[in-house]
Amino acid sequence: MAPQREWFEKDYYKVLGVPKEATDKDLTRAYRKLAKRYHPDANPGSEERFKEISAAYDVLGDPAKRKEYDEVRALGPISNPFGGPTHAGAGAGRPGPGGNFNFHIDDLSDLLGGIFGQRTRPGPGVGQRGDDLEAELHLGFLEAVEGVTTTVNLIRDVPCHTCGGTGAAPGSVPMVCSRCGGRGLLDDNLGRFSLSQTCPACGGRGLRVETPCPTCHGRGVESRPRAVKVRIPTGVEDGQRIRIKGRGGPGHDNGPSGDLYVVVRVAPHPLFGRRGSDLTLAVPVSFPEATLGATISVPTLANPVRLRMPPGTRNGQTFRVRGRGVPRPGAAGDLLVTVGVAVPEKLSDEERTAVEALASASTGSPRSHLGV
Repeated sequence: MAPQREWFEKDYYKVLGVPKEATDKDLTRAYRKLAKRYHPDANPGSEERFKEISAAYDVLGDPAKRKEYDEVRALGPISNPFGGPTHAGAGAGRPGPGGNFNFHIDDLSDLLGGIFGQRTRPGPGVGQRGDDLEAELHLGFLEAVEGVTTTVNLIRDVPCHTCGGTGAAPGSVPMVCSRCGGRGLLDDNLGRFSLSQTCPACGGRGLRVETPCPTCHGRGVESRPRAVKVRIPTGVEDGQRIRIKGRGGPGHDNGPSGDLYVVVRVAPHPLFGRRGSDLTLAVPVSFPEATLGATISVPTLANPVRLRMPPGTRNGQTFRVRGRGVPRPGAAGDLLVTVGVAVPEKLSDEERTAVEALASASTGSPRSHLGV
């Protein structure tokens, strides 16, 4: 991804309220907390703040983008092609012939292109990529384990049906911007520097809409409800973000669409828990079963299996049933069965007599190592 203007102007770590050495889990935790707080549905009027949070996480939540962002920020103010003039003595480099140093944004694009293998921004006339969108999808426990194809309902911008995305009213067309001559950029002569800035008249499009479309008011897009088909892979976990390429906001001026990020929320299961690819299960056993050993039946996601407990099984001991966990490509996880000795609250006369006889026959104390 090419460095964006916001990378030089905004500290994304500060936006999310995390230190620069934050782990991926720290970033995700901070993003979820802020996104929930500032989501427009829960907090009307916080759209801009929500967009800022989402933009920060879109960069820092992607290891490749985060690496490029950190490298750009580490270059310092001289690397900012959108900033103001920099004095030569502050690291701007040596002046060229005649004592003037004409430093164009295209020159810096080539410089950063050598670092990141690409140009820092598209040239005039190139369409702008659409916004990335995010939606939540609530799944049942078994749906997440087995995988499912479903739909996500969201409100998204689509090309205006009246103007076809041009923003101009029917019967008219966008005109070449008279201020920038269709370049989308204006050159500012700052003495030692000559910087190119986005044309404020046309917003960098190079075109101006003289007669706006009555439906979209010149935006070229309109909001519509839309159902997006999503294939959820087997074993998806709660909180996992799934990227659906090209299903986000529409691009501008024939630019590519953004991506849709689906955040999965998984409902708990009444019996099973989960640790990655493994399932967990708590099974109560009686004192005689734990003491003498027993073969018990335990449930799985498919058919029950038989589990052999050796004599002297301890309370809280965990047994592993291989291949009965979450299905994964190549191999499934395991089922971790933790047994707990069930202590009856009431005893029959026969049970009480048997327990008293056991207590009388018992030698030693389980607390002898305490020295009391």
